[in-house]
Amino acid sequence: MMSELPVVVIGAGPQGLAAAARLVERDENVIVVERGQGPAAAVAEWGHVRLFSAWPELTDAAARRLLEPTGWTAPDSGCPTGAEWVDSYLAPLADALGERVHYATTVTGVARQGRDKVVDGGRKGQPFVVHTVSADGQESRVLARAVIDASGTWALPNPAGADGYPALGEAAASDLISYRIPADVSELAGSHVVVVGAGHSAAHAVLRLSELARRAPGTRVTWILRRGEATNVFGRGARDELPERAALGSRARKMVDEGVVELVTGFRVAEFRQAADGLTVVAEDGREVAGVGRVFALTGFRPDTEMLRELRIDLDPALEAVVGIASEIDPNIHSCGSVGATGARELAQPEQGFFIVGAKSYGRAPTFLALTGFEQVRSVAAHLVGDHEAAGRSELVLPDTGVCGGSGDFDDNAGSCCAAPSTIQIGARPVTVS
Repeated sequence: MMSELPVVVIGAGPQGLAAAARLVERDENVIVVERGQGPAAAVAEWGHVRLFSAWPELTDAAARRLLEPTGWTAPDSGCPTGAEWVDSYLAPLADALGERVHYATTVTGVARQGRDKVVDGGRKGQPFVVHTVSADGQESRVLARAVIDASGTWALPNPAGADGYPALGEAAASDLISYRIPADVSELAGSHVVVVGAGHSAAHAVLRLSELARRAPGTRVTWILRRGEATNVFGRGARDELPERAALGSRARKMVDEGVVELVTGFRVAEFRQAADGLTVVAEDGREVAGVGRVFALTGFRPDTEMLRELRIDLDPALEAVVGIASEIDPNIHSCGSVGATGARELAQPEQGFFIVGAKSYGRAPTFLALTGFEQVRSVAAHLVGDHEAAGRSELVLPDTGVCGGSGDFDDNAGSCCAAPSTIQIGARPVTVS
């Protein structure tokens, strides 16, 4: 019978593990499929990075209840690094879930049993089929009564090219272009380094590099922004309810004001040209930044939906976010984070029993944070067991950024708060280096 089949959760990251904990607490059979060799493999890759979120905002309530009988104690203060988050919470949570978590297993597709995307007849009555392949090439099929996709977006960073495709020469220069926040910048001493991006990850990288520039003569740091000005990049200081995020913006502004970092605005990358003295970064308008030894393209991420191609899903055509939440997280309109609840009702898909949660639910929108994901999986788990009152309830209040401005018009982005705080406030909760 369908009810005897497990719920399959794709991804053993913060939201995937929290979803499993919620389902276990409700006596549901659950399987977590993780392509990495261990829990939270994506978080482990940025283990050197410190989060803006404090510990109380980084653990799920059901996960805490599952862990506490093991002797685990929830950290209660400070902002951990990614590695500390894994070691002190995510890995113990995965251990508590035990054999429910399957590592080194990649999901290659999700479908309805015996039905491709075109077939209507009997579709809703069929279980899901989750196609997987192990690290040694072993293929398997897992039947499921429901599927929660918490696979994230980490594996698919955006290119540096301003039109969404790799710039000319970007692939050829791949050995000189990184899409990750650097852990060690010492080897870049004395070189010209370019950071492309307007988000907090870019600001974070700029600060790391500015420290290098201060102690290593000859090191140059150029910060390229697509937008016409940097108001939202530097934030709103004391108006930001996240002190660590406010401090990041203030420090970045100070480096620019002191001339340690050169800020170039309205620069939309069209081409990378290789020369004897390094890369030349060329803008759509013909401007050039030459003699570049390394580029950090930190322009966000996008969801990989290839494994969902045989499901009927509804994503926003611009953001690739779940359509039920897209209008309220659209960075073209606002960035202050004042949005409505994002529970099971908003996350529902045409394919009944299938949900996309976590960063992947936000598509290309940059404002997701862990607390939002924990609320999503709480609601979805309640929905899957028929507790519709709990599924429809909102239990989340998030901090405001103190600044708002749409990014659709790169050349006019002064920014002011577009709405009064609402029950749910989803602000960007990026990262800083320890």
